[in-house]
Amino acid sequence: MKKSIHPKEYRFVVFSDEQANYSFLTRSTAKSEETIKWTDGKEYPLIKTQISSASHPFFTGEEKIIDTEGRVDRFKARAKRAEALKTSLGNKAAKAAKEAEKKASKTED
Repeated sequence: MKKSIHPKEYRFVVFSDEQANYSFLTRSTAKSEETIKWTDGKEYPLIKTQISSASHPFFTGEEKIIDTEGRVDRFKARAKRAEALKTSLGNKAAKAAKEAEKKASKTED
């Protein structure tokens, strides 16, 4: 085992998830200027995290499951609306072309 590649400052550190009000003590090499007094009465470096297993939706069971069928139905509905809009715009353009043709033929007479 190579001795020069391993971190030297491997120590106990408290990780705190502020959102879930959850903290845990583990060993790490993470650096921090802040410290916190833990339940054993000792002070440890404090690392604040934005998310942990206490607040992550996957681990808390609050994960939103999107059904594939609903997504497909919504896509088909959007495609149907787009096709209807395309058809109506095509009809309007054809109607406008016919009216322009009528005007042109009236002005020639």
